Amino acid sequence: MKVGIIDYGVGNLGSIARALESLGVTPVLVDNAMNLHTQDRLILPGVGNFTDCMHLLDKGGWTSALREEVITHNRPLLGICLGMQLLADSSTEGANDAEHGTKGLGLVHGRVMHLSKLGCNFRIPHVGWNSVSSTSGDNHLFQRIPDGTDFYFVHSYVFVAQKNCDVLATTDYGTPVAAAVGNGLVWGTQFHPEKSSRAGIQLLSNFLTGPIC
Repeated sequence: MKVGIIDYGVGNLGSIARALESLGVTPVLVDNAMNLHTQDRLILPGVGNFTDCMHLLDKGGWTSALREEVITHNRPLLGICLGMQLLADSSTEGANDAEHGTKGLGLVHGRVMHLSKLGCNFRIPHVGWNSVSSTSGDNHLFQRIPDGTDFYFVHSYVFVAQKNCDVLATTDYGTPVAAAVGNGLVWGTQFHPEKSSRAGIQLLSNFLTGPIC
């Protein structure tokens, strides 16, 4: 199996690669959008600002290439942290137009908003371990992971899904937060599985062995 980690100029690629190696998988750092089609599964990392990252994806030809791989070729994709937020339709983070926001990949319908806008009175950013509860018993991404398991979070913005059925797991940080989302063969985790000990490794294993069309 060839698992491509999308290297578009941001993200902690090393820790994701080491986590995959611990599962016996040889990760491939994909630094050209034209090479996405040679991978069996894809991981989209993300660190920093939504608008800045989307500019990098657009400039590098990643946006159209990712959409083609997922929609046309049914390539499984996992977004991690900001990578999950990039799956959304739009985000207010860094946007010049606060009303409409910056356009995202649109692979999981929803909008990314600041925690404070959702009524969170806790310290922001949300940094540290927090328990995660799956919203569905047949969710393969969380198979063999006990409900309420802690995962490691670092974020100030959250994914507000358009459809409740696209929220695969939640956590609580002064307000309910989507901890994982999914639509078809596209998944995203707000937490960092590669930094979440054995539970995170199990989740990555579930992604690698999950369904494919």
